[in-house]
Amino acid sequence: MRRKVTMDRKCSQLLPSVCAILAEPTHLVSDDTCLEKLLDWFKTLTETESSLLLLEENPCLTELILAVLSQEQPSPNILSFVLRLTGIFAASESSFRHLQQGEVVLTAFGEAGPLGSPLWEDTSVRSGWVQGVRTMLQHRSSLQLLCDSGALEAIFTLQGDHSLFVASGASRLLAHLLIFSVRSELSGPLTTKDCDWPACARRIIVHIEESLQSHSASHIKQSLQVLTTLFEHSQDVWTEVLWSRIAETIETLLSEGAVQVGHSLVDLFLSMARSPAFSCHECSFWKAVVVALKCFSPAQVSPLALGLLKLEACPQAIKTQSLHILLQPMDCILRAASHSTKFSGLWDGPSAIASPVEPLLSTRSSCLSLLCQTLTHLEEIQHLACLSAEFPHQALLCSVVTVLQFCVGLAVPVSPLGVTVGKILIGSFRVQRAALSLLGALSRWATSGHDAATEQVSSILLAYLKCPDTSPTVLKKAFQAMLKWFLSLLDTCGATEDFQWHRQFLGHVLPVVQKRLCSPSWEARDSALEFLTLMAKHLRGQEWFWQVFSSSETLALAEGLLNDPESYVRASAVKASGQFSLMASVDSKTAGWDHNGSDKEASVAARLLEILSTDSEGFPRRAVIGVFTDWLREGHMTALTDPEQFLARVIQVVNGDLDWEVKVSGLELAEVFAAQAFGQHGATQCLSAVDSPPASQPDCLPEPLQTFCRVKLFDLLFGALGDCDRPVALKACKVLMAVKAKICKDSSPQEGQRSGLDGSCQLQETLGRATSCPPIPSGGASVETVPQDPRHVLLILESLDLEGLQRSLDKSSDYLENSPQSLLQDFLSARGDMEENEADCY
Repeated sequence: MRRKVTMDRKCSQLLPSVCAILAEPTHLVSDDTCLEKLLDWFKTLTETESSLLLLEENPCLTELILAVLSQEQPSPNILSFVLRLTGIFAASESSFRHLQQGEVVLTAFGEAGPLGSPLWEDTSVRSGWVQGVRTMLQHRSSLQLLCDSGALEAIFTLQGDHSLFVASGASRLLAHLLIFSVRSELSGPLTTKDCDWPACARRIIVHIEESLQSHSASHIKQSLQVLTTLFEHSQDVWTEVLWSRIAETIETLLSEGAVQVGHSLVDLFLSMARSPAFSCHECSFWKAVVVALKCFSPAQVSPLALGLLKLEACPQAIKTQSLHILLQPMDCILRAASHSTKFSGLWDGPSAIASPVEPLLSTRSSCLSLLCQTLTHLEEIQHLACLSAEFPHQALLCSVVTVLQFCVGLAVPVSPLGVTVGKILIGSFRVQRAALSLLGALSRWATSGHDAATEQVSSILLAYLKCPDTSPTVLKKAFQAMLKWFLSLLDTCGATEDFQWHRQFLGHVLPVVQKRLCSPSWEARDSALEFLTLMAKHLRGQEWFWQVFSSSETLALAEGLLNDPESYVRASAVKASGQFSLMASVDSKTAGWDHNGSDKEASVAARLLEILSTDSEGFPRRAVIGVFTDWLREGHMTALTDPEQFLARVIQVVNGDLDWEVKVSGLELAEVFAAQAFGQHGATQCLSAVDSPPASQPDCLPEPLQTFCRVKLFDLLFGALGDCDRPVALKACKVLMAVKAKICKDSSPQEGQRSGLDGSCQLQETLGRATSCPPIPSGGASVETVPQDPRHVLLILESLDLEGLQRSLDKSSDYLENSPQSLLQDFLSARGDMEENEADCY
């Protein structure tokens, strides 16, 4: 439920002075954001409080509007502000009538106002007028005023405004006017006859029809934009009647080949196709769509075909036609280079013989643009349910491989088109990236590692990985596609006998990866590490993979990059080392090997801790914390000799780190550790004994609390709670709230029990600014550290108002400065400064 916002007394006192300043003809507001904030405030007020009451209690607002509207040469930004402010208050019918008593609304939005003044030439004024009218359009009185005051003709004109922002706003406004007119004024069933439509709606529809028949591309686009907005925002039955009126005109545009408005027609058809009003497959709209799919140019029809394929309600015949359209360029590529009789094309038939895309593929700019668009669209549809088993995935796969072969000069053309395409595509990074992305998506159709298609994929990917001219971004895409195919084939095959192929394939891949790990390009080294990390993550527990991997030099090369001069590479090497350690732990135990695992794991952990402590860049340190968190989740920390001591050291290092992202990552580690501790030890224990001497009953305190104190977890949490970086403080607050909910659930010590315990003045000062916790008496404890006695920590937790602190932290850092009172005071201060500066000039 929204909290009610009202104008407080102080703001009411300041508002008349601010309105007086804004009404001064000589006053200039250099910072428009202040005016925007004022409008936001008034909008919030009118949403939760009576706008009529606001106007009656603050007559200065009406006086401001009238004063600015009556000026001969007001400031354009002030006039724009006043027009939008008028729209906000006039959105309420009672406020509208109140303002109309002085003809305020008519003066603002009628012909006697800015519409007929020289200031209309200013873009900000026209924009403010459009926005004000749109805001006001909430009741029939406002609709009637717009129709009677000449505003409707002004909106028609603004559709062609030289400012795209104003023109777009006018078109959206016209669509909403039409919708509102039909919904509020319709008295009976609609037909295509003019007399059945409300007066305002009839004028708009006639204007749209005349524009569509004008043979002016700009006017046609304007009307199509109005219709697109209308069908997006209204799915009522009457929209089908509207379509019946304009269908013939739209079909005429299609038959005339209106190339200039093709994209606008695509937007219109897609907005209509999503509407339930046109769900009937026999509707004339779908017949127009079929015509459009045949008439549009390949560049225009591709987005339409993609959108139709994504719609469940689209007729199957149209989906089939749309799929053929998307496949046409790939079919041409396949026919231009394929020697295989098996894949002479993506489908058979007359449409495949003389494709309209061939001329586009013969020109460099259109070829590259069309192929990138096609490859991207085909990638988007790979996971759609409409792609059945009949989808020609093998032929498409062969076509994508052919594109990649053309890009590196490996394809053999068999036609003049193939020769031309080969010259155009050679070295095209854009096409390579798009083709590799699609190739990776096509891995879902993988069936076996022994068929010809898979061999083709393996060969082209290895070619790209080996090629020294492969750009870093293309190399990354090649690694990603390789991983997808490898994992997909692994899932598909699954049987033990098929692992022989995977071993051989991995034997071909790892030498290439090793070479890339030694590349002079840091992006190449980084991509290779990312590939290895993901392989290790997905193949953990696969004994055969660990055997092949551990017997190669890849592991040593990857770990050597922990000393790489590039911080991004060091961070990737950290992540890789973390995954290798997890993989080694799981797979070596599965295989029953003795590889001195604990020594190796201790060595890796020590190296990563060293990076966390000494690396000058934030990326590697953040990566280390991420690895330790993964280890903790996976139970890998228990493999260390003294996991608790190690964790205490990690917490100590994180606590002294100045990078806020490292701190947040460290707090995530603390969150996982706390959750696991509570999971192991269950509910709180013996909290009623909190007033007993520590030495007499040390075991009656919750075991998790004692563990947290041993690893000095509260040093990190309490310190982060007062951190100057908001995300750090918020995360610490969240973790402490979870800890407090578990530990302090049943504990309620009396106030008198606190007096004998030491406190921390420093902690109190740090937290006191943002919390309402009572002061903790200071005794003999050092003010430099948080007390580690579990009983004292328990009292601190009970004292902290973490919920209040969280509410405070959730507010933006400038919420005080952006408060309405502060905003009004800023206006007054700015006016005072200006007067002082004017006096200084003399």
